[in-house]
Amino acid sequence: MAKAKITPFLWFDDQAEQAMRFYVSIFPNSKIHTVNRYGDAGPGKKGSVMTVAARVAGQELVALNGGPHYELSPAFSLFVSCKNQREVDTLWRKLLSGGGRESMCGWLTDRFGLSWQIVPDVLMELLGDNDRARANRAMQAMLGMRKLDIQALRDAADGKIAAKKPRARSRRN
Repeated sequence: MAKAKITPFLWFDDQAEQAMRFYVSIFPNSKIHTVNRYGDAGPGKKGSVMTVAARVAGQELVALNGGPHYELSPAFSLFVSCKNQREVDTLWRKLLSGGGRESMCGWLTDRFGLSWQIVPDVLMELLGDNDRARANRAMQAMLGMRKLDIQALRDAADGKIAAKKPRARSRRN
């Protein structure tokens, strides 16, 4: 496999290895390639994990134990395309396990602080529908959801149910 030209590089305080092991355990086609440790030059404690390189669901990622200087934020997220509701439900549950937080519109933050978008493929089809009223109804339904519900999105797009009003959002949810 050719090396990717662009690889997301994730900064953690000191949980890079735990986070990557968690992600690899959730997604098929995933494995940790390398774990590099700090040496005499530091800046981390000699022998402690510096970086972890892995493939997660086919996407190359590198995680760094860089200390408390920076934190992950929802300004960067990993977008996961899901084929069906079962996949949405399974990934949602697993990524929230151990202290993750739900957000709006299919977004969540896992226990390590990484933001994810768990999105059924059908959502993009609905939002891109040539019938703009249908697309708008799907958008309104999505805005009122936390975990995305495929049947509710379809029903809203088809005008079978009225979309719920979106919950008020804060900058941190």
